[in-house]
Amino acid sequence: MTDSWKIWARGISFGLESGTVNVPHALLAHYRDLRLSDKEVMLLLQLLAFKQERNDFPTLDQLERRMGIAPDELSQMIRKLLKDGWLSIDEEEETATGIRSECYNLAGMYEKLGMHLAQLRAAAAKQQAQERILPEAAKEEQERNLFVIFEKEFARPLSPMECETISGWVDQDGYAEELILLALKEAVFAGKVHFRYIDRILLEWSRNRVKTAADAKAYTQRFRAGGR
Repeated sequence: MTDSWKIWARGISFGLESGTVNVPHALLAHYRDLRLSDKEVMLLLQLLAFKQERNDFPTLDQLERRMGIAPDELSQMIRKLLKDGWLSIDEEEETATGIRSECYNLAGMYEKLGMHLAQLRAAAAKQQAQERILPEAAKEEQERNLFVIFEKEFARPLSPMECETISGWVDQDGYAEELILLALKEAVFAGKVHFRYIDRILLEWSRNRVKTAADAKAYTQRFRAGGR
């Protein structure tokens, strides 16, 4: 191993021995959505790092050395994070000595991240529910349209049994709306406007792999021309 590789390995070893910082993934993934700037996020990360180094209240000088940001700007950023609820400053007192000290409290950050993740989860659940409801609503609308068209052609309200038959064609048999309407049209054309005749047409088309309106028209033309 060359000397340069040995130096690199020693540097990596020293870095690993220095420890790691636990960073909330949600902070890195969603800070822009939460209207935090890059510098504000870095400040929060540095406060996390100091806290994990058992320094709960780093000075502006300590933060400046790590971040390269002037104390005035750091003070302004800290005030903003305090105002927006990302940070708070707690006072502690040692029971034995009575010495009072201050520390940064990051509970506000975790609360904001938790609320944001909860809102995202609620929005996703709502979207999934809407995606389930929309096809059902479209299906109900389709069936209502079929009922209206059938009642218009039959010139009377449909009976509950007839409504069940139409629903069965859609739900159980899986016939497309366009095929059902074409079968109705064929029944009207033949002067046999009743459900049994329409059902026979649909069954005949199904047996002959008629799936679309174009298939049905081609099949009907062959049937009428004697080419069945």
